Amino acid sequence: MYLHVLCFIQLQKDLEEVKELLKKASRKRIHDVLLAEKNKLEKEIKNQPPPKLKAEIAEEERQPPTGYTVKINNYAWDQSDKFVKIYITLSGVQHLSAENVQVRFTERSFDLLVKNLNGKNYSMTFNNLLKPISVENSSRKIKTDMVLILCRKKQEEKWECLTQVEKETKEKEKASYDTSDPSEGLMNLLKKMYAEGDDEMKRTINKAWVESREKQAKDDVPLDI
Repeated sequence: MYLHVLCFIQLQKDLEEVKELLKKASRKRIHDVLLAEKNKLEKEIKNQPPPKLKAEIAEEERQPPTGYTVKINNYAWDQSDKFVKIYITLSGVQHLSAENVQVRFTERSFDLLVKNLNGKNYSMTFNNLLKPISVENSSRKIKTDMVLILCRKKQEEKWECLTQVEKETKEKEKASYDTSDPSEGLMNLLKKMYAEGDDEMKRTINKAWVESREKQAKDDVPLDI
C-alpha cells in the first residue's frame, strides 16, 4: 500500500519536472524527446489506481478479516460480592482500538467479539449464566494481553459455578458416587473412570479388579487345622 503511494508521488514529480523542462526547451529534438517522456508519464499515471487517503487506509486496517474467527475456550474466573469476573488472555489486545473489543450482555449471557487481532477475529459466548446479571452495569476492561469481563450480579450472593450447565453436571457426577454404602460409591467411581479412560486406564483397572478378586478368594479359604 505505502509503496504504491510513493510510486504515484514520484511519477507526479517526474511529470511536473518534464513539463518545466518542456517550457525551456528551444531545440526541436530536445522538445520532442521531452514531449514523448511527458506522454509516457501521463499514461503511467492514468493506469495507476489513485492513492488512498490516510483515513481510508486507517479504516481498512480496522476492518476484520472475513471468514477467520477463532473460538475462545480458555479463561479463568473469580468473583466478589458484586461482580463475576472472567479473565481472557489475548496477546497484544491492548494495542487494539476500543471499538474492536465488543461485548453484548443479556440477563443470562454475554458475547465477546475481538476484531482483527494479529490477523484474526476472536469470539466467546456464555449462555445460561448461573444467575441473572445487570446488563446496564456490566462492562469490560482491556488490560495488557487480557480482556476482563465484569458481570454485575443482580443479587449479591456467591455463585458456586459460572453456568447452569456446570451446576447440573456437578450434581449428576456427585449423585453417581455419593451413596450410603462406601464400597458402592467406589464401584460407581471406578465404572466412571473405566468408561471415560483410555486403554492404559482400562488395563490398570482390570488388573486391580482381578488382583482384588484373587485376594478376596484367598482370604475366604478356611484354614485346615
